[in-house]
Amino acid sequence: MTETDILEIISKGENSAIEFKSSLVKPNSLAKEIVAFANVNGGIIFIGVSDSGEIEGVDESKNYEEWIASISRNNVIPAIDIVFETHTINKVDIVILNVPKGKDKPYQTNDNKFLVRVGSTNRSATQAELMRLFQQVGFFHFDATGVSVSSIRDLNFSLIDNYFNRYNFDFISEEENEKEILLQNVDILTADKKLTVAGLLIFGMNPQKYLPHASISFAHFNGNDISDELIDKQIIDGNLQNQIDRAFAIVKNNILHQSKIDKTKRFETSFNYSDKVFRELITNACVHRNYSIKGSAIRIFLFNNRLEIMSPGRLPNTITVDKLRYGVSYSVNQVIVKFMENLRYIDKLGRGLPMVYNEATKNNKKVKFEEIGEEFKVSLEL
Repeated sequence: MTETDILEIISKGENSAIEFKSSLVKPNSLAKEIVAFANVNGGIIFIGVSDSGEIEGVDESKNYEEWIASISRNNVIPAIDIVFETHTINKVDIVILNVPKGKDKPYQTNDNKFLVRVGSTNRSATQAELMRLFQQVGFFHFDATGVSVSSIRDLNFSLIDNYFNRYNFDFISEEENEKEILLQNVDILTADKKLTVAGLLIFGMNPQKYLPHASISFAHFNGNDISDELIDKQIIDGNLQNQIDRAFAIVKNNILHQSKIDKTKRFETSFNYSDKVFRELITNACVHRNYSIKGSAIRIFLFNNRLEIMSPGRLPNTITVDKLRYGVSYSVNQVIVKFMENLRYIDKLGRGLPMVYNEATKNNKKVKFEEIGEEFKVSLEL
């Protein structure tokens, strides 16, 4: 960063990605800031700047680089690599620490505090936030947990029978106790005979009875802004297969194709994406969203110039939005992925989003992958 860049950042004050600390900051206090940033999206810590933004400088005789390295190894669990810089601003030295978005979440301080950054402050992670952090690293899979109050009676046995028929197995003819054992072995039932989240979403008769947020909200606007006229609005529910198929049909029916008629044939006169592009984006949202985030459905917004699909949940620790276009595969919901792969909705090879990106760019259209707060968003130019 240049001096001008630094002064501009400082002038805007602390926020969700910027923190000021005086040169007298204690190791434990600094470790809290590092942990909070690493558990979210990363951030920048300025040492030698007061809370009000006054540039005070640091002690020139102190080896801050060694001191910071010690804190990041001994006061942060697991250890994290931090980019260290020193700059001279207004004739005094300040230290700038670039804390990356952590790859080994969740991080904690050496006194066992899991912290997250919210606005310009840090706070202890809630139980739900901590669970999501463990999901991101693969320690915990929400789709394999049991849904309280649910039971085998909530299953659509016709769907299950069709699923097993793919493997030449007659599920319906099995004894009741054998059915339960089989359903437990394939992660549709838990050991205490509750439906797993995955089992309910794939084979449930009415998944929204227990997971009302596990649906898709579709809206079509006559313009390029959410404040424009609303043409169509629908809630799409049912099992995941039904949601994907219905959402795909609705998107296709709402997208206008320019065409002309020559004699008895109709010819399209504008570029249109192949069907597999829309199906991939919708399937990706349904399969990889975080179903532990309550009160938030998948949202599909169709504008005149673009399609936006927003699914709840951050990307796993080792995945960045830049990696997605190159075919890096990720799986938050391992059980859902297993079933949807067997049902031929996905191939688990990571080819879907690169295909979308390549088709868009080859036709001079823009596609953007973004992680915004607790959501993953895809914007596809039409």
